[in-house]
Amino acid sequence: MPAIKLSLKGRALRYLSAREHSRAELARKLARYATEEDDVEQLLDQLEALKFLSESRFSESLVHRRSARYGNNRIFSELQSHGLGGEALDHLRDGLAQDEAARATEVLRKKYTGPPVDAADRAKRMRFLMQRGFTTAAIRAAMRGFSSDS
Repeated sequence: MPAIKLSLKGRALRYLSAREHSRAELARKLARYATEEDDVEQLLDQLEALKFLSESRFSESLVHRRSARYGNNRIFSELQSHGLGGEALDHLRDGLAQDEAARATEVLRKKYTGPPVDAADRAKRMRFLMQRGFTTAAIRAAMRGFSSDS
C-alpha cells in the first residue's frame, strides 16, 4: 500500500503533536516539503492563531527539558539559536537564575561522589560545569556546597 502524501498542514500538526517547536524550527522543517503554491509563513500564522504553535510554550518546554542537566548560559544560547528573544527570555532568565547554583550542585553530585581530592580534580569538576553552561557564580557556589556537605 503506498504511503499517504501529507499536506503541509498535516506535517506541521504531526511535528507539533510530537513536541513543541519554535516558529523558526518548524518553518525550516516544513520548507523541505513546501511547493511553490504553499505559503509556509501563512500556515505558521494560522497555527499561531489557533494556539497550536506558541513561542512561550516552546521556551518553557525547552527550559523544563534542559534545566536538570544544563546551566543558564547553555539554555539561553539554545533558545537564541531557535530565534527567541526579548522579554520572554528576560522572564525565564529571572526564574532560572534563582536556582542555578542548586542545579549545578545536583549535576555535580550525579557525576562525582566525593569532594575533590586535589586542585587538579577541583579544576576538572569546574570545567565540567562550565561545559554544561553554568555561570561562574553558580560553579563557585556548587563547589563550596559540594565540599562542605560531603
